[in-house]
Amino acid sequence: MLSPNFWDDKKHSEEIIKELNSEKKVLEDVKNLLEETKDYLEMAKALDKDDLESLNWLEEENNTLTKQIDNIETMILLKDEYDKNDAVLEIHSGAGGTEACDWANMLYRMYTRYAEKKNYKIEIIDKEDGLEAGIKSITIIVKGLYAYGYLKNEKGIHRLVRISPFDSGARRHTSFASVSVTPVIDDTVKVDINEKDLKIDVFHSSGAGGQSVNTTDSAVRITHLPTGIVVTCQNERSQVQNKAKAMQILKSKLYEIEEENKRQELQNLKGEQKDINFGSQIRSYVMHPYSLVKDHRTNCEETNVAKVMDGDLDKFINANLRRNAG
Repeated sequence: MLSPNFWDDKKHSEEIIKELNSEKKVLEDVKNLLEETKDYLEMAKALDKDDLESLNWLEEENNTLTKQIDNIETMILLKDEYDKNDAVLEIHSGAGGTEACDWANMLYRMYTRYAEKKNYKIEIIDKEDGLEAGIKSITIIVKGLYAYGYLKNEKGIHRLVRISPFDSGARRHTSFASVSVTPVIDDTVKVDINEKDLKIDVFHSSGAGGQSVNTTDSAVRITHLPTGIVVTCQNERSQVQNKAKAMQILKSKLYEIEEENKRQELQNLKGEQKDINFGSQIRSYVMHPYSLVKDHRTNCEETNVAKVMDGDLDKFINANLRRNAG
């Protein structure tokens, strides 16, 4: 950074600064934990064993420190090429009408709360509301350091079991929604896209207008004919901006497909057999007849469903990252 020509290539310099900041954050977190641990050890030595109130408080602080250490150890596992990047997260409701649309909206709220806890920013790219309630689909960009690394294992089918608030007979319903996560890649990554392979449609935004969604005929839908991938963007203020954003997301999706094909070819050469996670049920959220969230890949469980739906996902995300690292 001290070299005279550091800022000659702005994008490269920004990547260096991003890398530096990420390393500084890890070191700062470790340093703070070491200082806190030292302070609590000194307190523990001075405590009266009969002081139950102080002992209970110290036990709670110990649990907090243990969780922070677990999060740092998990962060160290995020070493894949695009783990530090922003993430494109899509949620699509499954079959089931209003019930499924409401479940998709609940998942959107869950990931929004998770992003808030991580100090990440959310940008809505496209949103299609349900006919009566909830959302049919939504595409957002989660912006923040390691956003893709943490969220990449959320890809798959999420299942909800509950007493439906839309059923006058108060019967139990099962709903499904799919989640897709793609890293946001920058212009330094080359992805060849033939203009002839693209179908570009311009249409009127389906949003309610205001600051969040434009209401002019500037929304853009790009269909990549060879793969059938469809990307829609209606959040920007102009057709040009919406097209640029849609092309960026399309490029990210095509790049991920290319990388996945390479990984599959390598596995075939090695003769490895692995579970196909894409499109499979990864997690169940049961609210009736009992309360339980279970990740079917790690068997990680949490009985407090409300806590999970409020964005407390670290337990599941950390377990999956450790599983994959092992």
